[in-house]
Amino acid sequence: MRSILQSQIEALSDKTRPMHMPGHKRVMRPSDILPYEWDITEIEGADDLHDANGILKDAMDRASALWKSRRTWFLVGGSTCGLLAAIRAAAPFESEIIAARNCHRSVYHAIELGGYKVHWMMPPEDKSFDVCLSITPEQVQASLRKYPESACVIVTSPTYEGVISEIRSIAALCHKAEIPLLVDEAHGAHLGLFEEGGFPESAVQCGADLVVQSVHKTLPSLTQTALLHMNGDLVREKEVERQLAIFETSSPSYPLMISIDSCVEMLREYGAALFAQWKDILDRFYKRAAELHLIRVWNPDLRQGRGKSDIVRDRGKILINFRNAGITGAQAARLLREQYGIETEMASGCNVLAMTSCADTEKELGQLADALQSLDKALSLKESAAGRTSAIPSLPPVHTACTILQAVSTEHEDVPMEESEGRICAEYLYAYPPGIPILAPGEYIKKEHLEILKQMETDGNRIHHTVSEEPDRITCLAE
Repeated sequence: MRSILQSQIEALSDKTRPMHMPGHKRVMRPSDILPYEWDITEIEGADDLHDANGILKDAMDRASALWKSRRTWFLVGGSTCGLLAAIRAAAPFESEIIAARNCHRSVYHAIELGGYKVHWMMPPEDKSFDVCLSITPEQVQASLRKYPESACVIVTSPTYEGVISEIRSIAALCHKAEIPLLVDEAHGAHLGLFEEGGFPESAVQCGADLVVQSVHKTLPSLTQTALLHMNGDLVREKEVERQLAIFETSSPSYPLMISIDSCVEMLREYGAALFAQWKDILDRFYKRAAELHLIRVWNPDLRQGRGKSDIVRDRGKILINFRNAGITGAQAARLLREQYGIETEMASGCNVLAMTSCADTEKELGQLADALQSLDKALSLKESAAGRTSAIPSLPPVHTACTILQAVSTEHEDVPMEESEGRICAEYLYAYPPGIPILAPGEYIKKEHLEILKQMETDGNRIHHTVSEEPDRITCLAE
């Protein structure tokens, strides 16, 4: 499919001789698989992403119409650059903000760069699947009352495992307090687009002020493509543009922007049918998954978890738990890869996460169901493995000694992990994916943190340190 933007770029490329960047000049092609003919710069007629008033503005308007936002910006630096820009646009430097503790590390980087004082909201956890549940409107209300000087509220919805918060209610609370709501919806670009898919509403539809989505995560677009949507008047549009100019490259990739526009064009033409097919194959998968014995698949339609009817999950995220089967998620992911040729998205604790999209067919989901049924039968015969558990405990309450910026700007030293309890952390520690910090700079290191780190490493997850080069040491503020 040739999108409108692609046709416009091809026409420009054909009629001019390039005495400008990029250096390949559209003729020297070190790789035959890359679209050099589309890779141009901001020449006459090609528009400018950071001052769009031509073909790129039209392309972004088409995306805005599809997602029903007041305005939409293309992002070629992934959701990361959108989150950095959106947070800085919504909250003045060194102001107070309210945020969910299970945010992606890019939110933490924005907090660090902005010198913000954060009031964390700790999400409850589902003990049967060991995942964070949604931030509740009650938590947001309590935080708004306790910290009325906060400049914005930041929530991740859906979470990496697909848990969706009550954004409409949360947005209403924020707007009553005249505070903008920013939603990291990186994993939810498909939400609310077509009724045929059976997915919940998106944060854009629910009234969030700024919403960041990764088009490449669940829709057919190239990696690094994302969108920033804007609603309402609580954040200045010009300030969003100013911050995007700071955090996003001044040389945006036209092939990436064509990818977004092509995705939009395809969804406009075939989206309803593709989403209906997506729903159908997921229905069949969950029906087969219900027949498993030891392996458990979280069926979003059964509203499992907290035991309340208000728990909503994205059914496109297939969360598989192997605790009763006696193996870790890392072991299960390896078995799926080596024995069945299935590469999953993430393994953590006893969980494996399989991501689907509208590009999946009955074949792929059928193969996953076959593999799980085969594994379920094989693991049922291994009595020695039965009963092994590897639950990762909840994150303990956060106790901060200073802001992230203060912590990373202060003299620090590496401390053996076993001696770090009670010290103030000066680096980020996280498993990737999902990239949610277990510890962040400025937080007191608790015994529970060390237990989580040890358990995750035992289960086969690599813990990333942003400062310390030794896996058994943690960078702390110097005493």
